[in-house]
Amino acid sequence: MARTKPRKIKESGHSSDFLKIAHRIMNAALQHKAHQLRAYDVRGLTLIADSFVICSAMSEPQMKAIRNAVIESMSDIGRHPLHAEGEANSAWLVLDYGDVIFHLFRAEAREYYDLDGLWGDAPQVDFPQ
Repeated sequence: MARTKPRKIKESGHSSDFLKIAHRIMNAALQHKAHQLRAYDVRGLTLIADSFVICSAMSEPQMKAIRNAVIESMSDIGRHPLHAEGEANSAWLVLDYGDVIFHLFRAEAREYYDLDGLWGDAPQVDFPQ
Protein backbone atom coordinates (compact mmCIF):
# COMPACT_ATOMS: atom_id res chain seq x y z
CA MET A 1 0.00 0.00 0.00
CA ALA A 2 1.46 3.35 -1.05
CA ARG A 3 1.88 5.98 1.61
CA THR A 4 1.40 9.64 0.91
CA LYS A 5 3.29 12.46 2.52
CA PRO A 6 1.33 14.33 5.17
CA ARG A 7 0.43 17.86 4.18
CA LYS A 8 2.17 20.69 5.90
CA ILE A 9 0.00 23.19 7.70
CA LYS A 10 0.12 26.40 5.74
CA GLU A 11 1.65 29.48 7.25
CA SER A 12 0.23 32.94 6.76
CA GLY A 13 2.19 35.27 4.51
CA HIS A 14 3.46 32.50 2.23
CA SER A 15 4.12 32.97 -1.48
CA SER A 16 1.38 33.43 -4.03
CA ASP A 17 2.39 30.35 -6.06
CA PHE A 18 -1.15 29.07 -5.64
CA LEU A 19 -2.31 31.96 -7.85
CA LYS A 20 -0.17 30.73 -10.74
CA ILE A 21 -1.66 27.26 -10.35
CA ALA A 22 -5.23 28.59 -10.08
CA HIS A 23 -4.69 30.74 -13.19
CA ARG A 24 -3.24 27.80 -15.12
CA ILE A 25 -6.23 25.61 -14.21
CA MET A 26 -8.66 28.40 -15.12
CA ASN A 27 -6.98 28.95 -18.48
CA ALA A 28 -7.09 25.23 -19.31
CA ALA A 29 -10.79 25.07 -18.38
CA LEU A 30 -11.61 28.16 -20.44
CA GLN A 31 -9.99 26.63 -23.51
CA HIS A 32 -12.90 24.18 -23.50
CA LYS A 33 -15.55 26.80 -22.75
CA ALA A 34 -16.09 26.06 -19.07
CA HIS A 35 -19.16 27.82 -17.71
CA GLN A 36 -19.39 30.02 -14.62
CA LEU A 37 -15.69 29.79 -13.89
CA ARG A 38 -14.82 31.07 -10.42
CA ALA A 39 -11.85 30.77 -8.12
CA TYR A 40 -11.85 31.56 -4.42
CA ASP A 41 -8.92 32.43 -2.15
CA VAL A 42 -9.68 30.26 0.87
CA ARG A 43 -6.44 30.83 2.76
CA GLY A 44 -7.25 31.34 6.41
CA LEU A 45 -10.68 29.74 5.96
CA THR A 46 -9.56 26.13 5.59
CA LEU A 47 -6.35 24.15 5.93
CA ILE A 48 -7.05 21.87 2.97
CA ALA A 49 -6.16 24.33 0.18
CA ASP A 50 -5.32 27.92 -0.69
CA SER A 51 -7.79 28.14 -3.55
CA PHE A 52 -10.83 26.39 -4.97
CA VAL A 53 -11.43 26.64 -8.71
CA ILE A 54 -15.02 25.85 -9.64
CA CYS A 55 -16.66 25.59 -13.04
CA SER A 56 -19.47 23.86 -14.89
CA ALA A 57 -19.76 21.78 -18.05
CA MET A 58 -22.90 21.29 -20.07
CA SER A 59 -22.29 17.73 -21.27
CA GLU A 60 -20.27 14.59 -20.63
CA PRO A 61 -17.92 15.27 -23.59
CA GLN A 62 -17.27 18.77 -22.28
CA MET A 63 -16.61 17.38 -18.77
CA LYS A 64 -14.05 15.00 -20.27
CA ALA A 65 -12.42 17.73 -22.39
CA ILE A 66 -12.09 20.14 -19.47
CA ARG A 67 -10.79 17.46 -17.09
CA ASN A 68 -8.24 16.26 -19.63
CA ALA A 69 -7.12 19.82 -20.45
CA VAL A 70 -6.53 20.61 -16.77
CA ILE A 71 -4.65 17.35 -16.16
CA GLU A 72 -2.50 17.87 -19.26
CA SER A 73 -1.76 21.52 -18.48
CA MET A 74 -0.73 20.69 -14.94
CA SER A 75 1.28 17.67 -16.07
CA ASP A 76 3.22 19.97 -18.42
CA ILE A 77 4.65 21.71 -15.34
CA GLY A 78 5.22 18.48 -13.42
CA ARG A 79 2.13 18.69 -11.22
CA HIS A 80 -0.17 15.70 -10.84
CA PRO A 81 -3.32 15.38 -8.74
CA LEU A 82 -2.71 14.17 -5.22
CA HIS A 83 -6.23 12.80 -5.32
CA ALA A 84 -9.01 12.62 -7.91
CA GLU A 85 -12.70 11.79 -7.51
CA GLY A 86 -15.38 11.35 -10.14
CA GLU A 87 -15.38 10.65 -13.85
CA ALA A 88 -16.50 12.56 -16.93
CA ASN A 89 -19.85 10.76 -16.79
CA SER A 90 -20.49 11.82 -13.19
CA ALA A 91 -22.13 15.02 -12.03
CA TRP A 92 -19.06 16.27 -10.09
CA LEU A 93 -15.37 15.60 -10.33
CA VAL A 94 -12.52 16.88 -8.21
CA LEU A 95 -8.80 17.15 -8.87
CA ASP A 96 -6.78 17.94 -5.74
CA TYR A 97 -3.45 19.63 -6.45
CA GLY A 98 -2.73 20.35 -2.79
CA ASP A 99 -2.72 24.13 -2.79
CA VAL A 100 -5.52 24.31 -5.37
CA ILE A 101 -8.56 22.05 -5.61
CA PHE A 102 -10.41 22.00 -8.93
CA HIS A 103 -14.15 21.23 -8.91
CA LEU A 104 -15.94 20.50 -12.19
CA PHE A 105 -19.71 20.14 -12.08
CA ARG A 106 -22.65 19.46 -14.30
CA ALA A 107 -24.99 22.45 -13.88
CA GLU A 108 -27.58 20.60 -11.78
CA ALA A 109 -25.01 19.26 -9.34
CA ARG A 110 -23.34 22.64 -8.97
CA GLU A 111 -26.64 24.20 -8.03
CA TYR A 112 -27.44 21.35 -5.61
CA TYR A 113 -24.09 21.34 -3.76
CA ASP A 114 -23.75 25.15 -3.91
CA LEU A 115 -20.03 25.43 -3.21
CA ASP A 116 -20.25 28.99 -4.51
CA GLY A 117 -22.68 29.77 -1.69
CA LEU A 118 -20.55 27.95 0.86
CA TRP A 119 -17.31 29.73 -0.10
CA GLY A 120 -18.88 32.88 -1.56
CA ASP A 121 -17.61 35.06 1.30
CA ALA A 122 -14.03 34.22 0.36
CA PRO A 123 -12.27 36.69 -1.93
CA GLN A 124 -12.49 35.75 -5.58
CA VAL A 125 -9.26 35.18 -7.46
CA ASP A 126 -9.12 37.49 -10.46
CA PHE A 127 -8.37 35.88 -13.78
CA PRO A 128 -5.79 37.87 -15.79
CA GLN A 129 -7.31 38.57 -19.20
